[in-house]
Amino acid sequence: MYEDARMIGWIENTLAGLLADLNALVFTSVPIMGVNVTLIVIWLAIPMFIFTIWLGFINVRALGQSVRIVRDKTVDEDAPGTISQFSALTTALSGTVGLGNIAGVAIAIATGGPGAAFWMFVIGFFAMTVKCMEVTLGHKYRTIDPDGSIRGGPMYAMKNGLAARGKPRFGHLLGWLYAFFALFGAISLVQVNQSYVQVAGVPGCETGTIYGIIRAALVGLVVIGGVTWLGRVTSMLVPAMAGIYLIGVFTIILTNLGQLPDAIATIVGDAFTGGAAAGGMLGAFVIGMQRAVYSSEAGVGSAVIAHAQAKTREPASEGLVALLEPFIDTVVVCSLGAIAIVISGTYYGGEDIGIVSDAFARISDWFPILLAVAVFLFAYSTLCSWGFYGLQAWGYLVGEGPIRDTIYKVFYVVTIPVGAILPIQAVIDLVDSAFFLMCIPNVIAIYIFAPEIRREIRGYLERSRAKRNEETTP
Repeated sequence: MYEDARMIGWIENTLAGLLADLNALVFTSVPIMGVNVTLIVIWLAIPMFIFTIWLGFINVRALGQSVRIVRDKTVDEDAPGTISQFSALTTALSGTVGLGNIAGVAIAIATGGPGAAFWMFVIGFFAMTVKCMEVTLGHKYRTIDPDGSIRGGPMYAMKNGLAARGKPRFGHLLGWLYAFFALFGAISLVQVNQSYVQVAGVPGCETGTIYGIIRAALVGLVVIGGVTWLGRVTSMLVPAMAGIYLIGVFTIILTNLGQLPDAIATIVGDAFTGGAAAGGMLGAFVIGMQRAVYSSEAGVGSAVIAHAQAKTREPASEGLVALLEPFIDTVVVCSLGAIAIVISGTYYGGEDIGIVSDAFARISDWFPILLAVAVFLFAYSTLCSWGFYGLQAWGYLVGEGPIRDTIYKVFYVVTIPVGAILPIQAVIDLVDSAFFLMCIPNVIAIYIFAPEIRREIRGYLERSRAKRNEETTP
């Protein structure tokens, strides 16, 4: 414990200056109706609403087509890419369906009241459009090397897309900024921190450093294996971890079914009155918006890196596959988790994932162990995916090669234990800052390429509709 205390002190002092500078930049706020609304919340909310309307609610119209693409088991083996569209989806989901969906909901409700969960649901719905747009753009302008390997992500979309428009310098600047911020965003300290909170509470583990080292070793095995191995692991982990967590959530809801209407009424009612949230309705919205961004990562651009690896010749088809991510991780998983927390009434006085653990404990003494398993898997898959994301950003900044790649992989794995010993608020501040800084160049690129993205999506939907008509015509 003494060693942990010394390490915590050193890390907190080291990060203090960095956090102060980042927070001053990222969390600059303006007073609206008595509530300080951060500029980054406004920056993200506006495109979500505008583009959803501008694309004719593509998040509703194309949902069926998204499901058809994922269910289609045929893969164009001659198409550029390294993994199937389904594997790209599970890889991206493993980076988003993580502790942001468990701890994120708990933190949102604890700080913003039950109404914050309602706004997470709303933002998740509109986030589907932005996720579709950024992935369509990223897939279209990915870099395909002569050996068939793929380099993708918002940084390559900005670089290649703007170069095609005769603005290579501007594209290089935006790409460099995004990749630089992504290096910080890839250090998924929240996953380690909150998974340790839960695991420590169940089996009795008391040493964060040892837990962090074990976690780092397990993540290193997958990170070293590369994207193909990552795709295989996430294809198995994502359904398993989501299933385990939802079993617990549904058990809580079903055993308290009579309280379900009251729980939903509490969430919806508090969203507009904000009785539990400082600043009322707007305060609940701001908190819900911040946590929904971390949960869905729409506008952050991170999932573009995974989807760029997909085998398909249709960028918009991959964009529609990505549309499912916010629907699954925020609209469905977060909403169910929020209902379970409110039904249990465990959010009073809590501040982190312990709220969820207490809700599980209401069912049975051993139920928190079920949550611990789910949390461990959630955090593990997310850490593996973000290791790959960070590696792509690193490669963009310094160039690729075996030695350079190894340097980053070692750095990434070594930083993992830090999350297990830092206080939760320090972790949240650092991650929020990095995530929201990534949104700045990414959203600029979405605005610039919006007309091109819309043409791409419309063209694909028309071709898909014509193909289905041909198949059904006798």
